[in-house]
Amino acid sequence: MTNDALKILSPSRAMSAQDLALWGMQDIAYVKRVIVDDAACWAIHGADGANIGMAPDRDVAFAAVRQHDLEPVSVH
Repeated sequence: MTNDALKILSPSRAMSAQDLALWGMQDIAYVKRVIVDDAACWAIHGADGANIGMAPDRDVAFAAVRQHDLEPVSVH
């Protein structure tokens, strides 16, 4: 492997906390079970923590996320 190839493969600096938070932001939505007014539902959040929406069950939440070309990820 050449030196130029190594430069491409190894970053010149470590990722900052902000870089890590932004990583995947465009592609991922987090789904988490929550209780609202004594009823279980599913909250959908962007990678930055912004509330995107709510769904009555997990399957509906995942379907909604996928309809918007995002990858759903469960949060426990």
